Amino acid sequence: MEMLSTQAQNRIAKYCLGQVVRHRDRPFRGVIFDVDPEFANTQEWYDSIPEDVRPDKNQPFYHLYAETEATYYVAYVSEQNLIPDPSGEPLEHPDVPDMFGDFSDGRYPLAGRLN
Repeated sequence: MEMLSTQAQNRIAKYCLGQVVRHRDRPFRGVIFDVDPEFANTQEWYDSIPEDVRPDKNQPFYHLYAETEATYYVAYVSEQNLIPDPSGEPLEHPDVPDMFGDFSDGRYPLAGRLN
C-alpha cells in the first residue's frame, strides 16, 4: 500500500464550498465556489504577486465570489490568506444565487441540494 506524501496530505482543504471567508490582509470577503488542491492558475498570475507575500503553490487555492464595499469580482486566493468570516452576513455578489441557495448559519448551500 502506497502512503500519501506529506505534501499530498497537506492539500486537504480547510474551507468548504458555500463557506463565507475573508482575506487575511485585504479588505474583501467572499463565498467559496470551487477549490483547487494546489495552485492551478497561470505562472504570469503567480509572478504578479510581490515576492515577499507570494504564497506557496503546494496548498489549496480557492475560487471566491468576492466583494468589497465598492465592487464585485471573482478572486483566486491561497488557503494561508483566508480566515472564516465572523460577520454572519450574506454577500451581495450577483453571481451567488446562480450557484447557491439561501444564506443560513454563515454559509450558502449549493443550489438544488437538500441539507
